[in-house]
Amino acid sequence: MGLKLDSDFLWGGAIAAHQAEGAWNVGGKGVSIADILTAGAHNQPRQITDGVIAGLNYPNHHGIYFYESYKTDLALMAEMGFKAFRTSIAWTRIFPNGDDAQPNEEGLQFYDDLFDEMNRLGIEPVVTLNHFEMPYHLVEAYGGWSDRRVIDFFVTYAETVFNRYQDKVKYWMTHNEISNQANLVDEAMSEFMIWTNSGLRFPAGTPTEEKLAAMVQAGHYELVASAKAVAIGHAINPEFMIGGMLNVAPLYPASPKPADNLAVQKARQARDWFSDVHVRGAYPAEFEAFADRTGFRPDITDEDRAVLQAGTVDYLAISYYNSFVVKATSAGDTEFEDAHGFEIVPNPEVQVSDWGWAIDPQGLRYTLNELNDLYPGLPLMIVENGFGAYDEVVDGQVHDQYRIDYLKAHIAEMEKAIVNDGIPVIGYLSWGPIDIVSAGTGEMSKRYGYVYVDLDDMGEGSGERLRKDSFEWYKQVITSQGVTL
Repeated sequence: MGLKLDSDFLWGGAIAAHQAEGAWNVGGKGVSIADILTAGAHNQPRQITDGVIAGLNYPNHHGIYFYESYKTDLALMAEMGFKAFRTSIAWTRIFPNGDDAQPNEEGLQFYDDLFDEMNRLGIEPVVTLNHFEMPYHLVEAYGGWSDRRVIDFFVTYAETVFNRYQDKVKYWMTHNEISNQANLVDEAMSEFMIWTNSGLRFPAGTPTEEKLAAMVQAGHYELVASAKAVAIGHAINPEFMIGGMLNVAPLYPASPKPADNLAVQKARQARDWFSDVHVRGAYPAEFEAFADRTGFRPDITDEDRAVLQAGTVDYLAISYYNSFVVKATSAGDTEFEDAHGFEIVPNPEVQVSDWGWAIDPQGLRYTLNELNDLYPGLPLMIVENGFGAYDEVVDGQVHDQYRIDYLKAHIAEMEKAIVNDGIPVIGYLSWGPIDIVSAGTGEMSKRYGYVYVDLDDMGEGSGERLRKDSFEWYKQVITSQGVTL
């Protein structure tokens, strides 16, 4: 038995446009940075190519054909009782190049139709503006978020969709998982994360220090763009709830050693400055000291600081999948800028998924409490949490008790945080309620959904949708307001 949550709690699920829609060059859509990511696999990074190269497998080009199937798919969400559904607007459907003088009407109309259908079904849209879908042209012409001019391109895009959908969408987020790019420990993963967050690429052998310098300057521009968008959105519709979005994970020290505990603290600070600026409108002291010491983030103005202060978010959206154990690489001090001052080591106390992700339900309660300690009373929304696994269809059915077990344990910990700890969590949108292309690997075989999609890693198959066992389970969770787990 779970703990009953309020009737206005937002139960639902979440996807991203680039992982589901397909139709990558249809309806006037331009090429995004996701469209030039090839397929990968576990321990095989996706490759970033120079434009679209014929003959390579780009799984985001097809997704699950949600562009055509959204009415059928949303009907399945409604059948489960979804109160809310998170998706993103593909930036390149609205401004194909990013710096276009006028928006693309066909793209705007697609999201009109999508949000109308959601509203008709009683499903609250929760919309991300920038979910790893930056126009590739902005990378080619401007160097991605390394150029201050991209701020204005993003703000123009945000203002356009805020105006267009002001009566259809209440909940918004600016940048998806903006803090991902702070992870410079894993070289292959950091390349992917800095690309998807900021559109930055580095020649082989680029020192970590140079990557860090470029990332923090780009991150500053992204935060200024977010704050400007928040202020504009509130002016358009004061009822808008506009959030920042972070990938969060507990960081546990590998031992009681002071060096390991300091490494944890510095690793957190190197990540949490994104949320501090979102929520408080100013950089924390440790970041300012780091910037003064290194000379990184040289381009910041008094106007920027005023913009950040005026554009704080209404809530914090988070993704939660796993936890990490941090070990200092020496007995000395780990500093803010020392990306290799610590390493991530296995946690013998938890199980891991087939993709090596720690399974740590209690870490979710820990994280929610930690966030409330940092930002007391700020509404939180879990907009990603799920279990990627290999599913097998047997006689037209998918028995995914492993997924139910994972989600049941995490939801139970969330409910304890809400009911027992008083944490203001306003929604739980599990990741991938329908199978979609994995962002990190490009696989279809890494499945998260309550609904199975008959497509393989090459995008081939019938596309048929099958309800897994977890479908009926999650329906009961929602119907009971969290009591039946």
